[in-house]
Amino acid sequence: MKENKKGNKREDFSIVFKLNTWHLSQVFFGFLLIDILLIILFSGALVCYAERDIGQRVENSAVGDLLTEQEPDGFHLPGFLNRWLPDHMEGVIRQFVVPSGESSFWKRLDDVTYRAWVPFSGGRMYYAADYAIGRHLTLFLKLFLVLTVFELLFLLGGIGKGARAVRRSLQPLSDLARTAKSINQTRMVRPDIQLRDLTGTIDTINVTRLDRRVSIRSEQRELKDLAGAINGMLDRIDASYRSQVRFVSDASHELRTPISVIQGYANLLDRWGKKDEKALQESIDAIKGEAESMKDLVEQLLFLARGDNDSMKLNREPVNLSRIAEEVVRETAMIDPNHEYVTKTEKEVYTIGDAQLIKQAFRIFVDNSTKYTPPGGTITVSAARKEDSAKVTVQDNGIGIPSKDLSHIFDRFFRSDDSRARKTGGTGLGLSISKWIIDRHHAVVEVLSRKDLGTRITISFPAGRTAE
Repeated sequence: MKENKKGNKREDFSIVFKLNTWHLSQVFFGFLLIDILLIILFSGALVCYAERDIGQRVENSAVGDLLTEQEPDGFHLPGFLNRWLPDHMEGVIRQFVVPSGESSFWKRLDDVTYRAWVPFSGGRMYYAADYAIGRHLTLFLKLFLVLTVFELLFLLGGIGKGARAVRRSLQPLSDLARTAKSINQTRMVRPDIQLRDLTGTIDTINVTRLDRRVSIRSEQRELKDLAGAINGMLDRIDASYRSQVRFVSDASHELRTPISVIQGYANLLDRWGKKDEKALQESIDAIKGEAESMKDLVEQLLFLARGDNDSMKLNREPVNLSRIAEEVVRETAMIDPNHEYVTKTEKEVYTIGDAQLIKQAFRIFVDNSTKYTPPGGTITVSAARKEDSAKVTVQDNGIGIPSKDLSHIFDRFFRSDDSRARKTGGTGLGLSISKWIIDRHHAVVEVLSRKDLGTRITISFPAGRTAE
C-alpha cells in the first residue's frame, strides 16, 4: 500500500516536473533568442556607426599617422555590404584591436579599437583609421549582464510558480481521480492533492459504489467531456452489473423450482414409490417434465450467452419470409388443435438473413400468442412487402399485455403478473431471444396490445432481393 502511494507521488511529480520543465524551457529559449537578437543588432549598429565615422574621416583626410607598406591582417566586408559603403572605402581592411597587458578585463575591454586600413598609392601602402568602440562595448556588456541576471532570477522564480500553476491546472483531474477512488470506499477519506492514475483507479472500482458520478465545473470544457465519458462508462458498467445480478437471480429462481420438484419426487420415491406403481409413474413423469424444462432453460441461457459474446455467426442468404411464416403456422397447428390459425401472406417477401434464426423468432412469437390466447381464439400471421420493408405480423385476440408491462416484455426473465404463476410454462426468455435475433437482422419490432383485446406484433425487416 505504501509503495503504491509512493509510486503515485513519483508519477504525480514527474508529470508536474515535465510540464513545468517544458514551460521553463520555452521561456529560456525565448530569452536566449532575444539575447542573440540584441547582440546582433548592437554589433551591427556599432559597426555601422564606426564605418560612418571612419568614412567621414577618410573623406576629409583626417586619418592617423600609422602607416604600413605590407598588407595588414584583417578582414574584408562581404561584397553585398560594400555596395552600401562609399567608393573611397572599397578595399579597406578591417580589424579589431584588443590591447594586451596585465590590466583588468574591464580596462582592456574599454580600450578595444575598431581599425580600418585604407589603401593609397595604388594599394602599395595602407594607413590606419581608428574608432574607439571599447566604451560602447563596456556599457553594453554591463547592461547585458544586468539583463541576464534578471532573466535567471525570472527562471528560478518560475520554477516554484510554474509548478503551482501546473498543479492548479491539473486540480480538476485530481478531483476526477479522487471521486473515482471514493467509489470503492465506504467512507470518503480526504487525500493530499495529487494527480492519480485515473485508469488504475477505475480498475479498482467496487460494484457497491457504482452509483457515484464524477462532477466538474462547467467552464472546464475538455475535462467536462472527460467526466461525461467516465460517467457514461460508469452508467454502462452499473447497468450491466445490475442486469447481471438480476439475470443470475432470475435464473437461480427459475432453476430452483424444477430442482425442488425433482427433489420432492425423489423423496417420494424413496419413501413409497418402490412399491406404489402409481406414485412411481407420477414421479417419473414429473421428473422427466421438470428435467425437460431445465434443459430448455439451459439451452435458452446458452443461446443468450453466445449472443452476448458475439460468438454466434449468422448464415446470411435470401430468405422468403412468407414461406417461413407458413411453415411455423403449419407446424404449430399440427400440435395445437385448440386455436384457429390464419395465414395472410404474399407469395414472395424476401429479406437477407439467417433462415433458421428467423424461423426461431417467428415460432417464439406464435408460441407466445398460443400461450396467452384462450382456447378457440384466432391467431393470424401475415407477411407483405411495403416499400423498402418486409413486414411480418402476428396477431391474436388473447388476454393482451398491460400497458405498464409493454416496455419490459423483451427483458430477460420478465413475465407479467398474469403469467407469473407459470400456468403457461414460460421462462421469460423467449421474447428476449427473439429480440436479439431481430436486432441482429437490423429489423424493428412494434408491439400493440390492449388488455383483454389481444396483441399485434409487427416485425419490419429490410427488404431483400429474391432468390435466383
